Amino acid sequence: MSISDIIEQMLIEMLGESGGSVEIQRNTLAGKLNCVPSQINYVIQTRFTPERGYSIESRRGGGGGVRISRISYDGNSYVMHLVNVVGSRLDFSEMTAFLRNLCDYGILSRREARLVMAALSDNVLPQRERDAVRAAGFKNLLVSLIKE
Repeated sequence: MSISDIIEQMLIEMLGESGGSVEIQRNTLAGKLNCVPSQINYVIQTRFTPERGYSIESRRGGGGGVRISRISYDGNSYVMHLVNVVGSRLDFSEMTAFLRNLCDYGILSRREARLVMAALSDNVLPQRERDAVRAAGFKNLLVSLIKE
């Protein structure tokens, strides 16, 4: 497991324990994990994005405080958010993150998410336009989830 994975897992656990919002000091966390603060920044910037359902507030000075909060959506709001966020291309790792959030919000079951992953995996889609086809298919799935 890479240091980035360890940092991500630790932050996810902290978010779960604190009810969806946590404030950290980059320098303190970096000291505990024996890494540099820029590694903490990298993980926050790449794995705790609004597209993945997180809000980040950063403070300058004083050890570099950061508040990470899980964004709360009801089912239809989150689905509409994803429809708007997914562009004309979607890679497999981005789709996996979106599916994980759909499961976390109780919109999809883990089994349903695995079925979507299988249907839109790199092994199934044509190599030339793989990410474009995946984006179109995923958006179509999302639209079908919207409840009237």
